[in-house]
Amino acid sequence: MTGVVNFAVEVGSKQLGLLHELVPRTTTVAALFNPNFAGTEKLLGDAEASARVLGLQLIVLKASTEEEIETVFATVALQGAGALLVGTDSFFTARRDQIVALAARNKLPAIYGLRDFVVSGGLMSYGTDFADAYHQAGIYTGRILRGEKPADLPVQRSTKFEFVINFKTAKALGIEVPNSMQLLATEVID
Repeated sequence: MTGVVNFAVEVGSKQLGLLHELVPRTTTVAALFNPNFAGTEKLLGDAEASARVLGLQLIVLKASTEEEIETVFATVALQGAGALLVGTDSFFTARRDQIVALAARNKLPAIYGLRDFVVSGGLMSYGTDFADAYHQAGIYTGRILRGEKPADLPVQRSTKFEFVINFKTAKALGIEVPNSMQLLATEVID
């Protein structure tokens, strides 16, 4: 058995740190997770530990249906969260347009785990560079097709990350992106 795995569920603390850097006056952050996703506990634990270190109050919200996503955003507004961390999950990815639209409607700065959210109008993302991970998997596939045994190939972790910022969304939210964050970004969308 071999393959390439990614850090999709181990980046919650970095995401929360970037969100805090962008909106430093925010003291309460909502975190949206899917309770049915296997990586939720790891994501949640990482985010809670980071929130304690950063001195942030973390409001944990869970959704596994489109209706629950709508309800979550109403709760975020009522509880006074100033920013949102969206957990990495294929359910959320499939509903990214809904989530991005709700974040925009509620004027909520949000960070996501996939660049697709930022391309769809989300504020920013930080996570595994999946194009690189797929490239690594392709290399492994080629090696196997040339006769190497999968059992002889170690499991690799994709170690390339991408940080994407949408300047148009930042402007719409009234957020000025600091130069330090602009320099860290692997991609900027205007």
